[in-house]
Amino acid sequence: MRSNLKLAANVHPTASEDELRQLEKTYCSHGDTVHYSQKPKFFESCDGSFVFDAAETPFLDLQMWYSAVNFGYRNERLNNAAHRQLDRLPQVASQYLHREKVELAALIARDAEHKFGSKGRVHFNVGGSQAVEDSLKLVRNYTGGKSLMFAFEGGYHGRTLGATSITSSYRYRRRYGHFGERAQFIEFPYHFRGPKGMSKEEYGHYCVQKFARLFESEYNGVWDPKAGKSEYAAFYIEPIQGTGGYVIPPMNFFKELKKVLDDHGILLVVDEIQMGVYRTGKLWSIEHFGVSPDVLVFGKAITNGLNPLSGIWAKEEMINPTIFPPGSTHSTFASNPMGTAVALETLKMVSETDFGASVMEKGAHFLEGLKELQSRHAIVGDVDGLGLALRMEICGPDGFTPDKATLDWMSDEGMKGDLAVDGRKYGLVLDVGGYHKNVITLAPNLMISREEIELAISLLDQLLTRAERR
Repeated sequence: MRSNLKLAANVHPTASEDELRQLEKTYCSHGDTVHYSQKPKFFESCDGSFVFDAAETPFLDLQMWYSAVNFGYRNERLNNAAHRQLDRLPQVASQYLHREKVELAALIARDAEHKFGSKGRVHFNVGGSQAVEDSLKLVRNYTGGKSLMFAFEGGYHGRTLGATSITSSYRYRRRYGHFGERAQFIEFPYHFRGPKGMSKEEYGHYCVQKFARLFESEYNGVWDPKAGKSEYAAFYIEPIQGTGGYVIPPMNFFKELKKVLDDHGILLVVDEIQMGVYRTGKLWSIEHFGVSPDVLVFGKAITNGLNPLSGIWAKEEMINPTIFPPGSTHSTFASNPMGTAVALETLKMVSETDFGASVMEKGAHFLEGLKELQSRHAIVGDVDGLGLALRMEICGPDGFTPDKATLDWMSDEGMKGDLAVDGRKYGLVLDVGGYHKNVITLAPNLMISREEIELAISLLDQLLTRAERR
């Protein structure tokens, strides 16, 4: 029987980009994070640190799918793991078990027990926002239904209904109202834009003390001193702010914050979706700060972007089957064999060498290059980094006033593919973040070569020069 479905609107396989753009204009939603530029770029292929357009122009990617492709495009070892799983057991319902799920959960849980000193379990889902939703259920269940959370100014945890309620950007939830959870947003120690005259560590201490003040009296609205109970269940944190602009706090900050939380029975939930899986030189970025979470949320790069997989690790007392029984939360594709197989191979791959040391060495070299650019370009207000999570803040000529318009122009300029190095044309893929959308958030391939780092610095130098001369 002939199908009535008009496949792809009768699109010819060699349709031009103009024809595809017209179809996209007619049939595609603009709500799924595209159209930040007037004419979003079409890409045809990718390899390593590069994506390529139809003309085969190489575009050096310094955001790697929002830090999801940490180990390079078309990573041969991880692609092979996906192919093996595709040929053996690509699909199975989550009411049954498969080897890869169990081995991956055990690997993550044993590593967390070693690092954080607590037994725990791992619960899988598909996307980062979905894992955040699962963590909210877990927290509410464990705390007797408390729905109020603390989170940070500049924090980002996703765009599902629950995740937006603990994400500081009101624009993500403005049109949809509130559904249960709600966060009180606390100042994050963003030193470059903090009070003048304080060191980074002093500012971190100042922010903790401002938070601790909420518990001094019942009249500050969060604490009943007679009962010794807080109205708030948990504090959701990104150890390094992602969409907020790769803001790196002082090393003393989270230890001091954790003490306040422990003193008042408030859980610490760590969102590692963007910074986890060695972006900062450690499996989890929270490891840099010497504190142990109650819940840890992960996703993105654990499968190198090949097959969606996310999850949570939580302490045993929060997630064991007597308190969080079967069916407490579920997704059809959670713990899918393709995702768990690639994630397992990812963690095996990074364990075979001192992968973290390599990331830290490359990150230090990259940051040195960014600082050199800062010394020569007045519009670079701040640079910072930890591992290969790096930031460059674009400002006005005074080096401080946020300049979103210039960064937007630079991003579009990088997409032209006409930056030249050694006689070859390149494009440059940048991601924009920050409180004022004036920060280049740099998340390059963790396997980037030294030569590619030098190329990145050269291409950034050209963009900055063009921006200053326009």
